[in-house]
Amino acid sequence: MVRVLKFGGSCLKTTDSLRKVARLVVEGYKNPVVVVSAVSGITNLLEKCIQVENISEVEIKAAITDIRKIHHELLQPLKKDIKAEAFEEIDKKLTKLDRILLGILYTGEVSPSLRAVVLSFGERLSTIVIKAYLKASGREARAFESEQAGIVTDASFESATVNLEITARRLRGKIFPLIKKGLIPVITGFYGISEDGKTTLFGRNGSDYSAAVVAHGLNAEALELWKDVDGFMSADPGVVKEARKIKRLSYYEAAELSYFGARIIHPRTFEPLLRKNIPVYVKNLHHPEKEGTIIFPSPEESETVVKSVAFNRDISIIGIYGPGVGYKPGVIARVGKLLCEYGININSIITSQTCINLLLEKRFAEKGYRLLLEATADPIEMVRLKKDVALVAIVGEGLHRRKGLAARAFHAVASAGINIEMLSTGAPERAYYFIVKRNEVERAVRSIHKEFFE
Repeated sequence: MVRVLKFGGSCLKTTDSLRKVARLVVEGYKNPVVVVSAVSGITNLLEKCIQVENISEVEIKAAITDIRKIHHELLQPLKKDIKAEAFEEIDKKLTKLDRILLGILYTGEVSPSLRAVVLSFGERLSTIVIKAYLKASGREARAFESEQAGIVTDASFESATVNLEITARRLRGKIFPLIKKGLIPVITGFYGISEDGKTTLFGRNGSDYSAAVVAHGLNAEALELWKDVDGFMSADPGVVKEARKIKRLSYYEAAELSYFGARIIHPRTFEPLLRKNIPVYVKNLHHPEKEGTIIFPSPEESETVVKSVAFNRDISIIGIYGPGVGYKPGVIARVGKLLCEYGININSIITSQTCINLLLEKRFAEKGYRLLLEATADPIEMVRLKKDVALVAIVGEGLHRRKGLAARAFHAVASAGINIEMLSTGAPERAYYFIVKRNEVERAVRSIHKEFFE
């Protein structure tokens, strides 16, 4: 049976981490398939290179030099022949990247397709590095870019969805023969290829989703997500010192926590796994002996019910006001269609008779606000943008079945002197979420955590 191991960028940023990755893969598994993110910080560098209005040819050359230096330095401890082969592969990739970036600079345009191509280079380079480290550890490996592995998606350039049936068929044809020969496949995360051959992205941290797609396609016995943290916690330990590690979660609990702000796993990771019942292990590369968090397909209600308190500061709210906006047919559909046309996703909607509140990522808020201002029509009378807000979510199987939990949570917030701006308790079965002022979110999280865990 195959095990799919995904390594995040924070696991690839030092030579010591890379040695740990190689040792873990080579010594710990019989039939491993590896999926990798970009080396930590590389995607951000690439993002800067396509900000056409703020970059020059000199800065592009400097960025390429920095990217080359980072990867070359990571390869320095390896034997001369292995290192030389990897250097050559990396330099070929960077020559191509340099030409693409200069083309963007001179035309002054970055299409969504071209942006996706540029941002995919981090993963393309990291597979070369991991392959070299595995070879240095005594196992032959083969680096697969997503197009070579056969990861086929729809045509969305920023939030693509994989065609699981086609991808599974192609993955098996490419990967199983290599495994039989004793080779370790190393596959790029984060991106796929549309049916017409265009590069598409799964969104930031989308390599978790990639790994789940590979696990689905190969009928893996398990998916292991290796991070630089011990697993999911009862709260962000940077905010709550008393936060505890969570031993077990369901797919749905983990997905809700990820969606609402616990950025351990990409929220879409569990989509490809649902019909396969593949367990997911979240583990710490630097403490592999620790149990981590195990995520199972089936829900499991704990004695305390509440598993974790998550929060998200990167949101804004657009309020759409008018008599009957929440009642009149077609208003929400019209608003959703308009925002969708401009690539803006609505995270959540809270409605009343006279107001529709849209929760958006902060980066889309101004654009969405301007679009809706220009498009106001009956029955919409006014549009407002709220920026100084944050979302708090309480997650756990059985939350809606256990009496008194919501009252305890909201009492904890009130006792900290915090006002709840708006709330939703009906949409997700295993979560309550509510909105507070951004500067009060940490106090709210600490107060709720104290109520349920301390």
